[in-house]
Amino acid sequence: MSRRGGALPRRLLRHEGRWLASLGRWVVRRRHGVGPGEQMLPYAGAQAAMVYGLAFVCAVETAGLHVLLSGLPVVRTVLLFVDVYTVLMVLGLQAAAVTRPHVLGTGALWLRDGGRAEVRIPVAGIVAVRYDLRFSRQESRDVPGGVAELAVGGQTSVTVELAEPVEVVRLLGRSERVRTVRFHADDAQGAVAALRAAVAAREAAPDPVRQG
Repeated sequence: MSRRGGALPRRLLRHEGRWLASLGRWVVRRRHGVGPGEQMLPYAGAQAAMVYGLAFVCAVETAGLHVLLSGLPVVRTVLLFVDVYTVLMVLGLQAAAVTRPHVLGTGALWLRDGGRAEVRIPVAGIVAVRYDLRFSRQESRDVPGGVAELAVGGQTSVTVELAEPVEVVRLLGRSERVRTVRFHADDAQGAVAALRAAVAAREAAPDPVRQG
């Protein structure tokens, strides 16, 4: 097996481990990657109703099949395992979104899409940030430098423009360098205000190189 072929299963296994671990963090109400003094920018609210609805449908289907297949114990056991795992996986996607929020630190903005993708953006590299509600992949092809979208529920609500490109790594290993990043935040206006304040504070801070 080639290195590239072996990397894909490893990435999928790591993703599996992330959402399983997220279920545990969700139960104990812990967040991943949020340090002291850092600000969380949650984004899971936009998909919550859809995820819970899907989990409910899967649970009802599981119960129905369990009754209908009472005469086939082996098949019923196998399908029960598969269906329960499916319900856990659906809930795990929401748990990953809840426990892995976007994080704004003193020097960087860490954007995440559950356990599927992430990008670190230096605050010093942000040239513009604005509230920008749009559907995913809306008017993205003609933006200079490329666009990365971390959409939730098919939409983004904050656009960040950068002075230099940053790398975005997707679930299956595909990476891209972009100068515009669009993401969703439950409180998009608050996220924009927090980012603008962080950029302003960074610009107002004394430059240690010049001081030296």
